[in-house]
Amino acid sequence: MSTSATGPVPEPPATMRASVLTGAGAISVQERPVPQVRPDEVLVQVAAVGVCGSDVHYYREGRIGDFVVDGPLILGHEVSGRIVAVGADVDAARIGERVAIEPQRPCRVCSQCKAGRYNLCPHMEFYATPPVDGAFCEYVTIQADFAHPVPDTVSDEAAALLEPLSVGIWASRKARIVPGSRVLIAGAGPIGVITAQAAKAFGAAEIIVTDPVAERRRLVERFGATHTLDPREDDVRDLAVDAFIDASGATPAVISGIESVRGGGVVVLVGMGADEIAVPIPIIQNRELSLTGVFRYTDTWPTAAHLVASGQVDLDSLVTGRFSLEEAEDALNADRTPGSLKAMVMPA
Repeated sequence: MSTSATGPVPEPPATMRASVLTGAGAISVQERPVPQVRPDEVLVQVAAVGVCGSDVHYYREGRIGDFVVDGPLILGHEVSGRIVAVGADVDAARIGERVAIEPQRPCRVCSQCKAGRYNLCPHMEFYATPPVDGAFCEYVTIQADFAHPVPDTVSDEAAALLEPLSVGIWASRKARIVPGSRVLIAGAGPIGVITAQAAKAFGAAEIIVTDPVAERRRLVERFGATHTLDPREDDVRDLAVDAFIDASGATPAVISGIESVRGGGVVVLVGMGADEIAVPIPIIQNRELSLTGVFRYTDTWPTAAHLVASGQVDLDSLVTGRFSLEEAEDALNADRTPGSLKAMVMPA
């Protein structure tokens, strides 16, 4: 048994429980070996895992674009926990530390990594992206510098949700949001709500959120939106915002969002939608719009932890359901329950 500032830390067992995707729509709880710790890694006992839309896609369809589930896969990449063991190159003083996991392992030596774009590393190993297992289990490993310490004022659930908050932070950075910016966000699901909070923290003066569901519009008004619109009734094309962030993946929202941006503004695509859509090229050209995508994030966890610890972003209030490993399938279907926003799997 190891000790830490927070008390004794039991030695990890040889095996663990894991909720495993065995085929589209099929989850089973299995006994798996606890992963071995490489010299530069830490072993984390998982406390909380958020259910992401990508997990739901893999569960229901067995694929996302070119990423295809062709064997058993552990889902989950929004993770927090406690370090219980360290590799040979890691300071043993970290045992017992509460951490939020940045769920990726870039190669660190390719041209993208060396340019500071490690999220675009072609050799990336990312939790719950085939064939790399995720965190619907009791223990995971991660490189030590991607296990980010979190203060005790941040709950396990909020620490896990630093991952989707990182998406909102990355989108806000890509959108070049500064104090006084006017922003349009399409979609008031979890990522839209979190992105609205990030935009507010970045100083946006006006945050307009569209969603066809009235309940979601009311919710996002509690989390940073200055006002909301129903895209079925309200025309956004003349808003002349500084930036548009799509968190819906809906083709009509993308088109109208592009048309809502002033000259020299920015369009950021976050939501997963159709593989191909026809965009208004003359508007992009004539207004000199910058159009970019978001693929994960780079160096966002310290900012995310600060925003939550300082009270600028509220993640705990987004949690609408907690499930055990044995209930992981229920967690993956929680989005079908009216009012559900963020489901959490709690392995302990």
